[in-house]
Amino acid sequence: MSSYLEATARQRVAALISDFTEFLPPAKQWTSPHLPQLNAPVSFDDGVIIGRGRLDGKTVYVAAQEGGFMGGAVGEVHGAKLVGLMRAAIIHKPQALVLLAESGGVRLHEANAGLIAVSEVMRALLAVRAAGIPVIVVIGGSNGCFGGMGIVSRCANVIIMSEEARLAMSGPEVIETANGVEEFDSRDRALVWRTTGGKHRYLLGDCQMLVADDDAAFKTAIVQAMQQYTLTEAALSVLELEAEQRMLTERLQDFGDKKEPMDIWSAMGVKKPEELAMLDTQTFLQLTAGLRQNKHRYADTDGGQ
Repeated sequence: MSSYLEATARQRVAALISDFTEFLPPAKQWTSPHLPQLNAPVSFDDGVIIGRGRLDGKTVYVAAQEGGFMGGAVGEVHGAKLVGLMRAAIIHKPQALVLLAESGGVRLHEANAGLIAVSEVMRALLAVRAAGIPVIVVIGGSNGCFGGMGIVSRCANVIIMSEEARLAMSGPEVIETANGVEEFDSRDRALVWRTTGGKHRYLLGDCQMLVADDDAAFKTAIVQAMQQYTLTEAALSVLELEAEQRMLTERLQDFGDKKEPMDIWSAMGVKKPEELAMLDTQTFLQLTAGLRQNKHRYADTDGGQ
C-alpha cells in the first residue's frame, strides 16, 4: 500500500499514469513573474505538472498540483498551465481530463492575477465538459482543496476523495479570522475533518467516490469514473444545473439549523454518528450505502469502493 497523502505531485502522476509526457517541464523554467519581486522562492514548474498519458489503456490529460510549493496555490503561470492543458484537451479529445487537486486557493502573492487565473481555469473546465470530455478531480493531499480550486473542483463531473482529504470554499483559519474562534476553532482538528473531510463531503454528495488513502484505490476509482462516462454525456446541462440547485435548496432546508456535522449525520439516519470518524473506509461505505441509496437525496451517484 502506497499513501497518496504522503506523495508528491510527481510521485502521484507516476503511480497513476503510464507513458506520461509532460508539457512545459521544469527544464523550460516557466516561473512566476511576480514572486521574485517579493523576494519569494520560485519553482521551475510553478507548482503544477501538466501532460498527457495513459490510464487503463486510454489516453488522458492530467494536471497535478504540488502542495509542497506554496500549498499548491494558484498564480498567473500556474493557472495558465491548467488553462492551456484544458484547451489542448478540447482539441485532442482524450478519454478524460484528470485533475489531481491540492491547493489552498489563490496565491496571495499574486493577488488579482491569481484570481483571474482561477476564473479562467473554471471557464476552461466547463468548456472541456461542453466538448463532451469528462473531468475527474482527485483530492487526497495534506493541504486539501480550498478557495478557488474548491469551486473549480465542484464544476467537475466526478470528485474522488479519501477520508484524509478536505474540500471547502474557505479554510478553517480563514473562517476563524473572519468570524472568530467561537464560530470555528481551526485548532480543533477533529472538527476540521468532520466539517471539511472526505466522509462528510461524501455523505453530503459533494464528492461521488470515497476511497482509502492508497494510490491503487485512487487509480481504480478513476478508471471506474471514466467507464461511467463512456456512454454518458459529460457536458453540464441546464437540467443538471436545476437538479443541483434543488439539491442545495433541500439540503439547506433540512440541515440549515444544524451547528455540527454529527448533528447532520444523525438527521440523515446515522444511529451512532460519533463513531463514523473511527471507521475505516470500507466499513464506513458499507454502513452508509443504504443511507445514500435509500434515504439520502443529496448524493447523485452511489459511488465508493
